[in-house]
Amino acid sequence: MSDSTLLDFDETEFQTRPELNSHLAWESFIALAKHPNRVLVIDRTLQRREMKAGFLLALSWMVARRLLSWTDKPRVGILFPPGIGGYVANLAVVFAGKVPVNLNFTLGPASSAACLARADIDCILSTARMRAKVPHFPWPETGVVDLVDELKTLPKAKTLALLAAIKATPAKLLAKLLKVPADGGDTEAGLLFTSGSSGEPKGVALTHRNILGNCLQIDAAGILPIGEKIIANLPIFHSFGFTVTLWYPLLRGCTAVTVPSPLEFKKVAEAIEAESASILIGTPTFFKPYIRHVAPEQLKSLKYAITGAEKTPAGFADLWEKRFGGLYLEGYGLTETSPVVSINLPHIPKGFAYVQSDANGSKRGSVGLLLPGHSARIFNPDTMEPVAVTEVGLLLLRGPNIFTGYLNDAERTAEVMHDGWFVTGDLARFDDEGYLYIEGRLSRFSKIAGEMVPHGTIEQALVEAFDLLDSEVRMLAVGARPDAVKGEALVLLAVIDVDLADVRKKLSAAGYSNLWIPKVIKQVEEIPTLATGKLDLRAIKALSETE
Repeated sequence: MSDSTLLDFDETEFQTRPELNSHLAWESFIALAKHPNRVLVIDRTLQRREMKAGFLLALSWMVARRLLSWTDKPRVGILFPPGIGGYVANLAVVFAGKVPVNLNFTLGPASSAACLARADIDCILSTARMRAKVPHFPWPETGVVDLVDELKTLPKAKTLALLAAIKATPAKLLAKLLKVPADGGDTEAGLLFTSGSSGEPKGVALTHRNILGNCLQIDAAGILPIGEKIIANLPIFHSFGFTVTLWYPLLRGCTAVTVPSPLEFKKVAEAIEAESASILIGTPTFFKPYIRHVAPEQLKSLKYAITGAEKTPAGFADLWEKRFGGLYLEGYGLTETSPVVSINLPHIPKGFAYVQSDANGSKRGSVGLLLPGHSARIFNPDTMEPVAVTEVGLLLLRGPNIFTGYLNDAERTAEVMHDGWFVTGDLARFDDEGYLYIEGRLSRFSKIAGEMVPHGTIEQALVEAFDLLDSEVRMLAVGARPDAVKGEALVLLAVIDVDLADVRKKLSAAGYSNLWIPKVIKQVEEIPTLATGKLDLRAIKALSETE
């Protein structure tokens, strides 16, 4: 790879693919109708339930017809954990020509109400069980539809007649006869709200082009072929849960084994063992409890454990592979990128012609190779001028999976767009073989006496120094507060009892300068985190700045 300021992984050619102009409704209808007898979802919420593609399609289409009488609004709210209900709800909404909005029920009532207002939602698909489970969600007085009750009242004869038609009629012909939406392209296909780790939740409007494009990019990586069984336990309101474990199985036919929450690791392990699941997706935070509490034989069917959303602690990937076998593959993505940008791979697929032949597919410490269809640049964060892609700087991206903007928020959209490029907010670099290394969020760096100091690097050094790698919850985090002399001062938030002199000694021994050593230690009961496992950066900032 030449030392240039631009990496182009067939982005221009990829953008011209005709499939990107299609519609999620059309593509999923065709995919499900072509293989109606394939078991697509194995739901392990309460009791094990299988659902074949044809029946899932028939139920969703019947609900879609009713949905048109429930609301005139373009968007429909959905509150479901991973499971059959979530698949039916999302399919029904797109079949009705509307936009699914999978709502983050872990947000506080005020943030949730703001999301409902911004999305202009007057109809929510959910269940009585969910309403009981999240009573503090601002449920509207009218417009909440219990999908379980609706499915029970669907006319059996009509549903079975439709299922017979699905099995007997060519998929494309039936889709045309039923007038399934076919033209999507740059129109909105899904609305997700960011977790709000560094600010108020933003509405990320993803288009049909974005989601279909990302699924094509994942295809090119060859990591989720049809024969695999994916554990689907990530929230559907999370971009990975939305695209990779909901739409991708619907479009490509790999089986999804659903468990309601990634926190229920014992149930997940039981599901992997019982169903011989081959792919587990999550975050290092979600994976940590497996090391101590799950027997290796329970996960023996796993080929890959795929992680993202946060940096894998040094040594954890080796620890995982030694205990469970299979491969631990780290990737990178953002809600705004639909989400997958890069991933480490078991081997280099043929479609990755731009990668040097001696590359082996995976490199520890990196987040892998960019998926085809991306262009990337690295910019100096101070001057916003391009630098060599092998230098550390702001990562900018282009591709069919890149969103077009935040919902009704031109100001914040402008902040992340630069001459047609998406500014990720991450500091990163590429090596000579094209592997991407994320050095941290720009918001997680402090400028101290003119030097950029990464909070995550210090956290990792202290985790190693205090032997906290095996800890199942975060025990420390680094924040910052204003400093009149040097601009900022580092603050160490700690659950464990640590002494400032000991912290200084350990960081100095590890080779870090005085600028990288926290000036204040603040004892806290717990480190603020979000439901996704990420650090709650807003809460950390607030704690760091209070005396």
